[in-house]
Amino acid sequence: MIITPASLSGIYRSFKVLFNKTLAETKTQWKEVAMYQKVTSLENTYAWLGDFPTMREWIGDRVVKNLTDYDYTIKNKPFEATISIPESALVYDQIGLHKPRIQQLAQSAEQHKDILLFSLLNDGFSELCYDGQNFFDTDHPVAGADVSNTGGGSGTPWFLLDLSRIIKPMIMQVHTRPKLVSMDNPTDVNMFMRKEMIYGVDDRKNCGFGLWQLAYGSKDTLNDTNYSAARAAMMNLKNDQGTPLGVMPTHLVYPPSLESAALTLLNAQFDSAGASNIWYKTVKPLMVPWLV
Repeated sequence: MIITPASLSGIYRSFKVLFNKTLAETKTQWKEVAMYQKVTSLENTYAWLGDFPTMREWIGDRVVKNLTDYDYTIKNKPFEATISIPESALVYDQIGLHKPRIQQLAQSAEQHKDILLFSLLNDGFSELCYDGQNFFDTDHPVAGADVSNTGGGSGTPWFLLDLSRIIKPMIMQVHTRPKLVSMDNPTDVNMFMRKEMIYGVDDRKNCGFGLWQLAYGSKDTLNDTNYSAARAAMMNLKNDQGTPLGVMPTHLVYPPSLESAALTLLNAQFDSAGASNIWYKTVKPLMVPWLV
């Protein structure tokens, strides 16, 4: 194939169609646990986190629930991945051999949201959330008292989440979606110096913590005793006025190493002694390969 601006432009257009198709078809898990926030600024402050408006009998004037003075900010970060394709692939009509690499760029870009978000969830025992405490901590301040959403321990982390709410335990903040970019003009320095076409993907995003009340993290053994304690801790939560929050766990999130324990706990109708398993299908199991 003769290398011209028109032929290079045509290749880029075909790559872009393939890239966008793969991007749309890539399956991810972050949407199950995170609230999506599209933003236009470098950073966004979530001052409203922690406010649980609840209904009350209307006697006299309305009681306005003002925003609590929280200053939890998520700052966007730029991310990229880049590949090069030798000019010879175009000269010898072998450009099709590189299409899987373009598809991999798209898949990696979309899955990076999973990697970013579940890495943060895994670090929730040492990363701060909106109230200034670690996301999973023993002393979240509620009405002058300390409230815990962690089971302690020192083993492999697992997480019990309530994902039934509009606001989620996690936040996925996106400024710019992944897009395919190129340096494939015959006059580009890479073409002149190295005879290679460069294609890349970049985006701007970040993630953060939402409501700690909707998440329970433990490094203790994943068994019926600790699972029961986690459920009780979540379902007994109240707001600053002493009103139950109505938290109901919906998902158990765990890494591959805990798959056997998780599925035994939730999917086995009977325990090893033949007795009925009271935790059978009480929540949905969600194995996340990015949790290691």
